[in-house]
Amino acid sequence: MTIGRIPRRGSMNHSFEVLLVQPRGFCAGVERAIEIVDLALEIYGAPVYVRREIVHNQAVVQRFRDRGVVFVEELEEVPTGATCVFSAHGVSPRVYEEARERGIEFVDATCPLVTKVHLEVRRSIREGRRVVLIGHAGHDEVLGTMGQAPDRVLLVQSEEDVAALPVSAEEELYFVTQTTLSVDETQDIVAALRARFPRIQGPAKADICYATQNRQDAVKELIEVGMDLLLVVGSQNSSNSRRLVEVAQEQGVESHLVDGPEDLDLNWVEGRARVGLTAGASAPEDLVQSVTRRLCEAGGVVRDHVVIAEDVRFPLPASLASARADAHE
Repeated sequence: MTIGRIPRRGSMNHSFEVLLVQPRGFCAGVERAIEIVDLALEIYGAPVYVRREIVHNQAVVQRFRDRGVVFVEELEEVPTGATCVFSAHGVSPRVYEEARERGIEFVDATCPLVTKVHLEVRRSIREGRRVVLIGHAGHDEVLGTMGQAPDRVLLVQSEEDVAALPVSAEEELYFVTQTTLSVDETQDIVAALRARFPRIQGPAKADICYATQNRQDAVKELIEVGMDLLLVVGSQNSSNSRRLVEVAQEQGVESHLVDGPEDLDLNWVEGRARVGLTAGASAPEDLVQSVTRRLCEAGGVVRDHVVIAEDVRFPLPASLASARADAHE
C-alpha cells in the first residue's frame, strides 16, 4: 500500500522505493515502561525519579526530562521518600533492598521477559548450579541479571570467552541470555557451551525477546526482496537498534543508524532503487514518520512491507494500577 509522496526539494533527481517494514519500533516491554512513567507523573506529580534510562532512546528520555522526570544512575541520588521508577532493563535484588531501607517509593518497570530470566537464574542457583550469562558487558540488563547472584553468574560474550571459563566440565551449569540478543548471535556461543560442558542445561526456549528476533527477521526479508540500503531509527546506546544495522551490513547491504531526520544524509539514497526503513524496539513511531517524510521530500515513494503482525501486551504492575484507582476516587 502506498502511504504517499511529498514533492521533493533539493538536488535529488530520482524516485526510489522506501519499504516501511512492520514490525518496527516499540515492543510491549518498552510500551509498558513508558506507560508506567506516564502514570507515575500523573499519580505522584513531578519530580519522578528514574534509575538509569527508562529505555535506551534519547528522544524518549529528553521528552520525560521536559516533563519533570529526573534520571539518575544510582539510588543514592534519589531523596528519601521520593518516587523512583526502575528501568525496563531490570535491577539486582540489592537495589530493591536499598530502596526499602531508604523509604523510597519505587515502581518496577522491568520488562516481564527480563524478569523471566532473573527467575531462571535464581532457580538455578537454588538448585546448586552456577549460571553462564551470554550478553554484553556493561549493558544495563546484564548488570541486573548478574546482580541476581554476583558470585555465581559468569558472563561470556564470545566463543573465546567460553574456552576461557575457569569451570570444570563436570560442574553443574545453566545458561541464560541477554534478551536483546538474537538467536543468530547466540547460537555459536550456545554450541560452544554445549561442546565444552555436555551437562549444561538451558531454557526450553531461548531467552530471546520476541521483538528482537522479529525485527531482525524482518530486515532479513527486506534483504531477500532486494533492498540496497537500510535506515534504522534508534539511538547509539540501543543494543537491538545497532544489531539491526549489523544484520544488514553482514549481508553486504549498506546501513545507517539515525536518531531522527536530523541525522539523515540524503547522499545515502542517491542512486538507490529500494531503501528499507525500520526502527529499534525503543524508538518512537513519530521519529520513524519524520524520517519517512524527509525521504518523501527527496523523491521516496513509501510502501508498507508487513512481515509479522505483533499484538503482545504486558499488564501494568498491580501496585501502580491500584494507586491510579485510588487517585481517581
